[in-house]
Amino acid sequence: MSVVEAPESPAEGRGRRRVAPIVVGVLALVMIGLFVLLAGAGDAKNATANTRLLDRPAPEATARAADGSTFDLARRKGSWVVVNFFQSTCIPCQQEHPELVAFAEQQQALDPTIAAELYTVVVDDAQDAVERFFAEEGGDWPVLYDDDGGFAVAFGVAKVPETWIIDPEGFVRARFISQVTAEGLGTTLQQLRELREPT
Repeated sequence: MSVVEAPESPAEGRGRRRVAPIVVGVLALVMIGLFVLLAGAGDAKNATANTRLLDRPAPEATARAADGSTFDLARRKGSWVVVNFFQSTCIPCQQEHPELVAFAEQQQALDPTIAAELYTVVVDDAQDAVERFFAEEGGDWPVLYDDDGGFAVAFGVAKVPETWIIDPEGFVRARFISQVTAEGLGTTLQQLRELREPT
């Protein structure tokens, strides 16, 4: 015995025709929103983030230098310090590297009493891969190896790249959770220096 469906009433047909464009419109808006969000995330530069460490003493942290000696962050008091967390296979790290090279060159041109010291802290990467990357891409500042992950943990680094600025008194003054630019880092440092100048 075959089942015969009742014909659709004119009211039901009109209801479906009204709902369909609304559903399509909502889906289109969601897709556009996702596209804008993803596009914006790829272009983010110098994005800062709050941290419980801001305006507080930098955590005690040590790492292994390339020559096997121990780098102790606490011993860098008296200088502006920029710490960049890095991994050679990280695409954003690779993309920001030329900016760090330019930043380092800018700092070398300044009076040594105000120039910042730049350090790369390598997170979960092999030394030979990092040395090969620096040999090919440039950069002659100190590279440190966070062998036990303690340096990154002390700063609460979840993913690379991430960059921190520490003032000469050893206080954390800025944190960047995305790629940085030479201009952005330089401008931030200058603003921080001016804040410290006596009025």
